[in-house]
Amino acid sequence: MLRIDDQRARGGKVNSGTDRKVPWGHGGGSVRGQHPGGGLRLGRAVIVPARVLATGRAARGLIRRYIGKMTGLSRAQVTRLIARYVASGQVRADSKHRHRFPRRYTEADIALLARVDEAHETLSGPATRRILQREFHEYGKAEFQPLATISNGHLYNLRRSSRYRQRLRSFAKTRPSQVSIGERRKPDPQGRPGFLRVDTVHQGDGPNGKGVYHINAVDEVTQWEIVAAVPRISEAYLEPALQAILSQFPFVIHGFHSDNGSEFINQTVAKQLNKLMIAQTKSRPRHCHDNGLAETKNGAVIRKHMGWGFIDASQADRLQHFYTAHLNPYLNYHRPCAQAEIEIASKGRKRRRYRRYQTPLETLLALPKAQQYLPPGLTLATLQRIGKTLSDTEAARRMQEAKHRLFASSKTALAANAQGNKFPPATGLWK
Repeated sequence: MLRIDDQRARGGKVNSGTDRKVPWGHGGGSVRGQHPGGGLRLGRAVIVPARVLATGRAARGLIRRYIGKMTGLSRAQVTRLIARYVASGQVRADSKHRHRFPRRYTEADIALLARVDEAHETLSGPATRRILQREFHEYGKAEFQPLATISNGHLYNLRRSSRYRQRLRSFAKTRPSQVSIGERRKPDPQGRPGFLRVDTVHQGDGPNGKGVYHINAVDEVTQWEIVAAVPRISEAYLEPALQAILSQFPFVIHGFHSDNGSEFINQTVAKQLNKLMIAQTKSRPRHCHDNGLAETKNGAVIRKHMGWGFIDASQADRLQHFYTAHLNPYLNYHRPCAQAEIEIASKGRKRRRYRRYQTPLETLLALPKAQQYLPPGLTLATLQRIGKTLSDTEAARRMQEAKHRLFASSKTALAANAQGNKFPPATGLWK
């Protein structure tokens, strides 16, 4: 019998007679012994009778491939083992050990290196080598002679040895792991609406605490913009605010892009977006323009209408009502936005030209087959009817009147602004 067992743990080789020693493959083993009934045996359970070995060439080729498949041996290895078995009836494992180079650094040298690292708090490899050289050449300590000529790479090899770790163990603070929420890339809408750029704006600090926070969400293609207000940046306030923001967009949302702030990069937001099948992305390092559209709208819309002065967090509900009823409809149905046209020069440089000014609704209607982007139950005719309810100037005047009433009723915000704070002087309606 020709038996091939798993000898990976033994690390043995096979002596195939006059042939050179051949190391075992991935599923390698040793071939030894002879079955009383004759035949070829692989592993523990597969036995090929001896009469099969005497059959035609096609059957022998099949047996050869079967042996290689079951043992992981190469074709050449299987050929040598079968030839050895046919010639002598047995194949014995080689008990010799392969040659090993003598160790240059002893256990005492490793212990000495550990003592040096313990005294110097484990310096870098080149710095430690210099210390070892000085100990032998300048201070005449004979025990440092082997280590005085050690290379930088082998020094780190000794530091990774088990003997070194037994003598010296260093503990470091836990390093923060990379947050796996959101994919770090720039969104690619490919001309489709529904890819949002989101950012937050803080409305100053007051004597009694933080001011209100604005959440600004802008669609990249149509520039459809939804603004919301929350008293705090926390999961308890952001979850209902995001639900309100997403429900106000007239098209299906596919992407949600923000910076790396924890207000959006957290499990609550990720779970909510996953439930809605919305891909979450975040800005890349050294790419300050990844969220540039939202940053631009922060200044052109929120700072322009809300100013820089302090607004108390208790006014978040009033602001939210103003945004939903007046500001957001004005921004999307009656306020023209500059739409960029990208021109590519002869040398490949991209230039953005702003020749086309239109409202976000007009941009949405100009898209090819715009109806396909709307959710079920909403039509383009409905959006057009809402846009024609008021003229642009009438909608702007109503929005301004509502803003005046909002600020007049916010006594806390007016008093805090009159006292002054560290932010720039109040502008516009805050004067």
